[in-house]
Amino acid sequence: MNQADVFEEPVTPSPLTPGRTSKRWLTSAALITAIVALPVFSVAWLALFPDENIWPHLLETTLPRYVWTTLLLMVGVSAITLSIGLATAWAVTMCNFPGRRMFEWALLLPFAVPAYVIAYVYTDILQYAGPVQGALRDWFGWTNARDYWFPDIRSLWGATLMLGLVLYPYVYLLARAAFLEQSPSLFSVSRSLGHSALSTFFRVVLPIARPAVAVGLSLVLMETLNDFGTVDFFAVQTLTAGLFDTWMNLGNLGGAAQIAMIMLTFVVILVTLERYSRRRQQQYAGRDNRAPIQRFSMSRPRQWICVAVCAAPIVLGFIVPAVVLGRYAVIYFDQSWTGDFLENTFNSLFLSGAAAFTTLTIGLILAYSRRLHDTKPMQVMMRLSSLGYAMPGAVLAVGVIVPMAAFDNQLDAWMRDWFGISTGLLFSGTAFALVFAYTVRFLAVSAGSLESGLQKITPSMDMAARSLGRSTTATLLQVHLPMLRGTMLTAALVVFVDCMKELPATLILRPFNFDTLATHVYQYASDELLGISALPALIIVLAGIVPIILMSRSIGSARAYSQQ
Repeated sequence: MNQADVFEEPVTPSPLTPGRTSKRWLTSAALITAIVALPVFSVAWLALFPDENIWPHLLETTLPRYVWTTLLLMVGVSAITLSIGLATAWAVTMCNFPGRRMFEWALLLPFAVPAYVIAYVYTDILQYAGPVQGALRDWFGWTNARDYWFPDIRSLWGATLMLGLVLYPYVYLLARAAFLEQSPSLFSVSRSLGHSALSTFFRVVLPIARPAVAVGLSLVLMETLNDFGTVDFFAVQTLTAGLFDTWMNLGNLGGAAQIAMIMLTFVVILVTLERYSRRRQQQYAGRDNRAPIQRFSMSRPRQWICVAVCAAPIVLGFIVPAVVLGRYAVIYFDQSWTGDFLENTFNSLFLSGAAAFTTLTIGLILAYSRRLHDTKPMQVMMRLSSLGYAMPGAVLAVGVIVPMAAFDNQLDAWMRDWFGISTGLLFSGTAFALVFAYTVRFLAVSAGSLESGLQKITPSMDMAARSLGRSTTATLLQVHLPMLRGTMLTAALVVFVDCMKELPATLILRPFNFDTLATHVYQYASDELLGISALPALIIVLAGIVPIILMSRSIGSARAYSQQ
């Protein structure tokens, strides 16, 4: 599944005339959009009308530091992900070197490792009592920390590096797809004019691929803004950490909503810049993307440089964490394999499975409604329904808890007045809130995939089914769903894995005494008990490998290669 589907605005010709379009589908789409967009409006309302306005206090004290640290983190992560993503995508696409075909899919493996997991692993390795500093003291005869200098991993630069190592696949994925789509004649003309491979990359290839790179970078920055586990463990005061502190420690939900609005402003700026960068994307659609690629032949030293460039992020972003987690999982297996671990595993599987099902169902309704009624209002509804994907998990949690808690309180008061019984927290205090939050957050993934899949089905299929007396619903069930089976499976897997890794929203919305694998890992690792948290962390990592393989295959099959 291409992550860029979240931002695309495909236009599919409607197979039916507007007068014959089923109004039930349009009504369902409108209702779903209103519910999905509710958290955004809830955050805005609470920020504008808080019970206790601490905005002046935030401006005078912590907010400038939160904003500045967040900006520094985003700039640093951008530099790392662009450097790694572009260099590796160009190498595996255009250069011949040993192991190239393996690196094509292996470079996506760090995508399976949550940022907070890799932060725990490298802290364990690089801290004062860790194996690296211990080996240095043994080699050089140092006795304590005053005898030498070693960078502190639990810092802003450490958080930047950890996030960069696991988020660069966003840029790599989309940059590689863009490079594969470019016409080989462009490279030939550039080389015939005397430009080197490096000059061709900067003068020809990169400008054409810029829209796709912008999509990847915007996704990277949104994930950076969403991260809580890494910045909390490293004590980096970003906006997300500030939101948690204001809400959980100060007990001020209005102040948390005001910080959330700042974060939403960041998101709006990112999406606007991304769309602006793609304003002329259609001018490149006429190139021939079926001709075989003539890869550059290089000397042996340069080939090994390519190997090193591609191997480094895989080793640092996946192999090292996997080896450390695997070792700890074996050593601490008896302490990890407990009733709580099994219960948390079930909770994660249940929540992720439920969210995958609901996002798939709702995404199908939205995508099919767009196919039946492709109008401006429907396009607006599709955009609104995708807002959750751009919202950081902590912001989304604020938007979910406010209306649900209000509804629970009103219902409880009404039941007390009329029947003398208390209903308690039916929605805000149960797993329903988590499934709803996951659905809102990842709906754009399934809806974008299904909309893209429906585009590939010719409208004549709908016309033929309708001419045989099938209703719009029967046409969907009997014609479209069998053809969308592969797309639906991929979308469900991606949503499932994203829900398994989700931490900020889960920490805020989970019921009392209810944990998932993500919160289990966070709690034990935060207490410096990485050994006990290794097994659940390893399960989260392994679960993310399946969609990675599917994504790699979908890109690799997009074009025929000349040298394989």
